[in-house]
Amino acid sequence: MPTSPLGQDPHRLRDDREGVLEVAIGREVRAFRQKAGMTVADLARRTGLSLGMLSKIENGNTSPSLATLQTLSHALSVPMTAFFRQFEEVHEAIHTKSGEGLEIERRGTRAGHQYRLLGHIGSNGSGVQVEPYLITLTSASDTFPAFQHDGIETIYMLEGEVDYRHGSKVYPLKPGDTLFFDADAPHGPEVLRKLPARYLSIISYPQK
Repeated sequence: MPTSPLGQDPHRLRDDREGVLEVAIGREVRAFRQKAGMTVADLARRTGLSLGMLSKIENGNTSPSLATLQTLSHALSVPMTAFFRQFEEVHEAIHTKSGEGLEIERRGTRAGHQYRLLGHIGSNGSGVQVEPYLITLTSASDTFPAFQHDGIETIYMLEGEVDYRHGSKVYPLKPGDTLFFDADAPHGPEVLRKLPARYLSIISYPQK
């Protein structure tokens, strides 16, 4: 299969400086400035700080005083504590052992479709919500391809065989196959070829 460059390197190690408070503050200042639609020159005019000083702050090359942070917070209309958000943020990991996980009924769940939620992280700095499910289909499962929801979904087939519909197309899925799609289109297992069938379903969508 031909390879193509990705937008980011999944094995990239972050620079050691990225854990430093100054860098975390600088990132937040830049993010709030850009969100406000301001250039560095605009922010300099509002705060009275020099372009060089603002550049050093945004790049984490200097430690701004409390007075400077207060000036920036007024100019950007954010609380001063917002500049420390990334530095203080807790990064979570969820470990779910085999056979564990929360069995739930998702909106639109069909008869015989067993959904086991493998983990959940609430509000986080990525801006993305992710729901990983282990889905099991048995002989009692319905086969209505009528699921529709926000986000992007990835299916990875573990066991069994199903014909999976997405929009107007049907994809035969066998163990090891992956289907990656826009979940806003009608989708779902249309023909259950070999049961029981199990697959991972990972749904990603923007945090609300």
